[in-house]
Amino acid sequence: MPGLTHRPLIFLDVDGPLIPFKTRPAGRRRSSIGAATQPPDSTGNPLLDRLDPSDGRRLLALRCELVWATTWMADANEVVSPRLGLLVLPVVDWPDDDQDPGHGLHWKTVFLTRWAAGRSFVWLDDETTDTDQRWVVAHHPTRALLHRVDPYTGLTEADFSVIRQWLAQGGNPA
Repeated sequence: MPGLTHRPLIFLDVDGPLIPFKTRPAGRRRSSIGAATQPPDSTGNPLLDRLDPSDGRRLLALRCELVWATTWMADANEVVSPRLGLLVLPVVDWPDDDQDPGHGLHWKTVFLTRWAAGRSFVWLDDETTDTDQRWVVAHHPTRALLHRVDPYTGLTEADFSVIRQWLAQGGNPA
C-alpha cells in the first residue's frame, strides 16, 4: 500500500510495558461484557494474564507500523500478538554480539536507531534513560520519542496520551 513506509514506527518491548511487573486491576483484562478475553494459556507463563487486550486496540489506533523490539523476538508473535488482537508484526532480530555500548547507553539504542533507517519512531520500553534520548537526538535524522513506561503498571492511558500528542505534533498518519 502506498505511503505505509512513511508511517512512524513503534518499537514495542514486552516485559514491563505490556506485561507489567505487578498484577493489573482485573477490569483491565476483561472485555466490556465482563468475560475474560485472554485465550487459554498453554505456554505455562503465569505472567501472560497481565496482558491487557485493550493495549492492542489502542496501539493499532495510533496508525503506526508496530514492530517487536523485545528479547521475546519471534515468540512475541506466537504468544503475545494473539492475546492483544495483533497480526504478525515485524521483529527486530538482535545482533549476537554481547558488546556493551558503554556510557550508560541501553544495549538496544544504537541498533533500533539503525533499524529505523531514518524513519520517525516511538520506542516503548521500561529501561530507556536520558542518555539514550540524547544519543538518538544526536544520531537520528528525524523525530523519535523514547517513552519510558513504568514497568510496575505497564502501558496506561497517560502513556497513550503522550504518544498521541507526539504524533499530532509531527503530523499524525492519516
